[in-house]
Amino acid sequence: MNRKIDVCLSPGLIDCYESMGKIVIVADIFRATSCMAVALAHGVKKIKPVSSLVECKQLQDEGYIAAAERGGQKVDGFDLGNSPFHYMDESLADQTIAMTTTNGTMALNSCKDAKQVIAGSFLNFSPLVNYLRKTKLDILIVCAGWKGKVNLEDSLYAGALVQALQLHCQVGGDAAYMCSSLFAAAKADLRSFLDRADHTHRLIRLGQEEDIDFCLSIDKYTEVPVLRKDGHLHKMSLNDMLI
Repeated sequence: MNRKIDVCLSPGLIDCYESMGKIVIVADIFRATSCMAVALAHGVKKIKPVSSLVECKQLQDEGYIAAAERGGQKVDGFDLGNSPFHYMDESLADQTIAMTTTNGTMALNSCKDAKQVIAGSFLNFSPLVNYLRKTKLDILIVCAGWKGKVNLEDSLYAGALVQALQLHCQVGGDAAYMCSSLFAAAKADLRSFLDRADHTHRLIRLGQEEDIDFCLSIDKYTEVPVLRKDGHLHKMSLNDMLI
């Protein structure tokens, strides 16, 4: 068991970690990486995560379906926001989406030197874990957080992954142990535990409480979004597994 699993609690700490040659799992549970899983599961062809509204607008002008969120709310002038329910529309099948969010898309774009970058969520938890158990590479989980700060929901997800993989990897760092311990304390009732989370309060104020419950659902989908060299997230295929 030579390979390691570690956790970066915020993109603001990414320079403290080496991602080159590793599998990086980016987690923005509320809600970007959850939306990505939903979109691909409902037939979206691919998703381009971009950091800025300007770039997302440019891609919209080029024919992309454009999704933009800031502060938990859909940005005016774009086609979609950041609710998983926005991505269940049958009209999105075979479409390409450009997506920018407050935290998740920037976190994805901060890890491009990794061997492989995956968007993780509870919605596809077991398929991702099964894949990671078979790989031989080190794993780094990057929590998207909130505007550079650590958040509760992404840390819990990281802890869930660490626990699921601890017999297959060496747990490599205090952050990974912290997240694993946090998940152990919360796993009996994640929803109640997350009642104290800042983003839970934010989404409730915005009338988006149903998104919280949905994003905490386990194994609704088998699709795992992987970021390929074309800069787009695609459904993981056999070729993606042969890294």
